[in-house]
Amino acid sequence: MTSTAGWIPVTDVADARIEEFVGLRDHELRRRREAPGGDMAGIFIAEGDLVVERAIRAGYRVRAVLVDARRTDPLPAALDAAVPVYAAGEDVVLKITGMAMHRGLIAALDRREERSVAEALAGATRAVVLENVSNPTNLGVIARSAIGLGADALLLDPSCCDPLYRRASRVAMGEVFALPWARTKRFPEGIDQVTDAGFSLIALTPERAAEPIDDVVLAPDEKVALVLGAEGPGLTEETMARVGRRVRIPIHHGVDSLNVGAAAAIACYVLGRGRP
Repeated sequence: MTSTAGWIPVTDVADARIEEFVGLRDHELRRRREAPGGDMAGIFIAEGDLVVERAIRAGYRVRAVLVDARRTDPLPAALDAAVPVYAAGEDVVLKITGMAMHRGLIAALDRREERSVAEALAGATRAVVLENVSNPTNLGVIARSAIGLGADALLLDPSCCDPLYRRASRVAMGEVFALPWARTKRFPEGIDQVTDAGFSLIALTPERAAEPIDDVVLAPDEKVALVLGAEGPGLTEETMARVGRRVRIPIHHGVDSLNVGAAAAIACYVLGRGRP
């Protein structure tokens, strides 16, 4: 879609045609709107050309696109010409997003039916399992690191944030759309779903008594899941007890821990060593 001729001008944030985009500045409000039972259930928002294009190529259907009316760049080639494109003035864009979106775009897309844990793990030998990772930025970093460094699946307990949340997918540069993911049952019961699928577990922790991650050696076809907790509190005691094997990243100069996204990247690299 290269021409602006078919774009639909929008001058009022209250225009019903762009109602799906309203509320993006209030993260909690938007979370409630997109949650099951909310008025926007079944819809998610993606931001940026690359992220939207990767969502389309992963099979998600675009409902509508909102662009800055000043945009001159062509829209992503993967975007169907039948999708309505609303061109908003600067004041409308600011009220919706809180920022000047010059040359940018946001898209409303339909969710798909979520995979089961068994479906997400089918054919996988490396998985990343998250407990209570509620920060979308951290989740986005973890998802991008996981797929880029060889993980085949991402599992989230019910307390984790939505991987399709726009900040998470933006930070992940849209890579989360290509990574099979699923929700587990609440931990520690959800951990059993992973072990029942034949995966051994490794918990990442800053504890000094834990095994150095440099010592971890895995066969390429060994089925292993890396278990990570939230920034700060880490994994709960119940989950740590269920996992058993604990590994740590050696840290210097008195630093007590790393950001969970950075730690996940290091650990995913180690888990992916030796894989084709």
